[in-house]
Amino acid sequence: MSQLIFNGIVTGSLYALAALGLVLIYKTSDMVNFAQGEMAMFFTFIAFTVLSRNMPYFVAFICTLIFAGVMGFVIQRTIIKPLGTALISAMIASLGLMMILNGLAGNIFGFDTNPFPKVISMENFKVGSITVDPNSILIIIIAAIIMGGLFYYFKYTMSGLALRAAAQDQQAAKLMGISVDRVITLTWIISAMLAAVTGMLVAPTTNLSIGMMADVHLKSFCAAVLGGFNTFLGPVVGGLVLGVSENLFGKLVSISWKSVFTFALIIVMLVIKPNGICGTKFRKKV
Repeated sequence: MSQLIFNGIVTGSLYALAALGLVLIYKTSDMVNFAQGEMAMFFTFIAFTVLSRNMPYFVAFICTLIFAGVMGFVIQRTIIKPLGTALISAMIASLGLMMILNGLAGNIFGFDTNPFPKVISMENFKVGSITVDPNSILIIIIAAIIMGGLFYYFKYTMSGLALRAAAQDQQAAKLMGISVDRVITLTWIISAMLAAVTGMLVAPTTNLSIGMMADVHLKSFCAAVLGGFNTFLGPVVGGLVLGVSENLFGKLVSISWKSVFTFALIIVMLVIKPNGICGTKFRKKV
């Protein structure tokens, strides 16, 4: 049982990171970025390319983060911003971007599956009854640092408070002198960087391919819905709950029914508590 819970926390940490990127954009732009998973995949291919040049892992990580940040800026400024308040058009554009990135990755990097190097090459070790992969510990630590850093940023920094204000009420934020356009651009940059980190953490466990993020991306939507799309804490709670519960269900019932359980859980949550575990009732101002 403890092994299942540990594995669930590792998986849930990945879901939470991916879901945070979705929620960041949703709260400031009122849209769902369907391309988030393909962005993560594409950025991971960039990291793999840098690593294949015999660069240190840290250098590849920093280069990928910079590339992701620039791409997030470019996508928001050249694709999303020109569409203005046409939210349906923006979401359709993100679907188009998803297909473009998938096709680009396949044609540039190839359609083969490649092993992605692990950060830590140590053997697994035992802690009581739990078999621990050092890279799993790294996933939990990195996820915790990023989540803690983001929560600190949102609560104690001026730009973080501006982001929260814009997410709460854009008109009021504008009246307070906050540049909402700049805040939205910043959220796309942060979200793209989160996608890059998530992809680099997922790749060693699934191997690198153009379809590597499909399951994680889908489950990140579920995590955001489960925890609450209108709160920054929601995707973290939702991701961890989903990761642990689906691992327990897969072992205790049947691993082939894991996905069925996940989506059944989401449907039940939408019926019982539509705003999610951490969500609050939201009224649209008109």
